[in-house]
Amino acid sequence: MELLVATGNAHKVAELRSMLEPLGITVVTPDDIGGLPEVVEDGATFAENAVKKAAGAALHTKRWCLADDSGIAVEHLNGAPGVHSARYAGTHGDDAGNNAKLLAELAGVPDDQRTAKFVCALALVDADGNALAVIEGETHGRILESPIGENGFGYDPLFLFTEPDLPQSNRGFATLSSAEKNAISHRGRALHDLAQQLRQLVGAE
Repeated sequence: MELLVATGNAHKVAELRSMLEPLGITVVTPDDIGGLPEVVEDGATFAENAVKKAAGAALHTKRWCLADDSGIAVEHLNGAPGVHSARYAGTHGDDAGNNAKLLAELAGVPDDQRTAKFVCALALVDADGNALAVIEGETHGRILESPIGENGFGYDPLFLFTEPDLPQSNRGFATLSSAEKNAISHRGRALHDLAQQLRQLVGAE
């Protein structure tokens, strides 16, 4: 089965491909089909944005589509950056600027008040734009005072994973290998929960 992944973020495509291909699903990207119309991500929640992106891509291409909307929510900042994570500093996809702004917003805030969570919403829609499943995954930790690690993308260098009883606990997201991160990441958890439905849908298809 082919599945269009409606994102232009190469890092997200790589993560989703590594998790979808073992299910027998071939990932098709926007670049493979000549691009997709731009979608205004004006939803109040990650789930709303994911559904909007997936439905728009599906109706445009008449393909089954999976879309992701994700970001980081910091408790001390009342959930910000939240749905504005990718453009927190003003320019979409400016990882360095977003990280710098987040550190500035948390300057002087002690460790016990820097708790945060990564959130991912995945929306799967059919070729007519009907939502078949909307799944959310979360990963909990805190924001470091300076970046560590060379892996990952986005806010990964600032995120310390702190869920107990897991081998990745108390490690920075950007220090994890792809396999280590996929096992406990917000995106990995959302896709794990979606996997059974995907298997059933692939079989039906």
